[in-house]
Amino acid sequence: MKDNFEFYDTLDRMFSGSRGSVLTLDEFLTGLQGRSYAFAILALNIPNIIPSGIPWLSTVTGVPMLFVLTQFFAGRPVPSLPRMIGRRGLSRGKLQNFLGRARRYIRWLEDTVHARYEWWVNGTPRRLLLAAWSLDILILALPIPFDNLFPAAAILFFCLALIEDDGMMAMLGWLLTAVTAVWTVFLLVVGRAAILALLDALGSLLFGS
Repeated sequence: MKDNFEFYDTLDRMFSGSRGSVLTLDEFLTGLQGRSYAFAILALNIPNIIPSGIPWLSTVTGVPMLFVLTQFFAGRPVPSLPRMIGRRGLSRGKLQNFLGRARRYIRWLEDTVHARYEWWVNGTPRRLLLAAWSLDILILALPIPFDNLFPAAAILFFCLALIEDDGMMAMLGWLLTAVTAVWTVFLLVVGRAAILALLDALGSLLFGS
């Protein structure tokens, strides 16, 4: 069994140092090493988990996820951000203050999400998980009305599964992926039928029966 990824300790190590120094986004992702891709996509996905009603939000966040995902499958060790974004950061003093306030919640997250049922995140199941993860991201990025919550939730659970080697999170991700597939097909079928019905109604109104 693998050791748990100690998220709090990793952040504490990266945030340590002179309070006046700056930790850039590039340095942050590099510090996460093999988990940087799952974490980057998780961060981009968070706005989709919170109901906001903002139009096109899933596409605006989904397209950068696809960009990050392309780099992952290209074999880059960490995501490569545009220079103007990657060089931005926060002072370590502010990050240390944040970590002190968030310590209790991060520890709770570590207790909730941890390595277990690792068969789900290794070998062939892992490759299938990555394929489903990619499909969820693609569906999220497509401009399909009312079709962002389920894929966003599936992406969330898959990211947690990859970060912590947590098979339970992987199972939840697969469950939400199945719901996403059914819901997307339903929307596409119902949406097409609704458009045809609307066109028929307009034709009847304009030209008579």
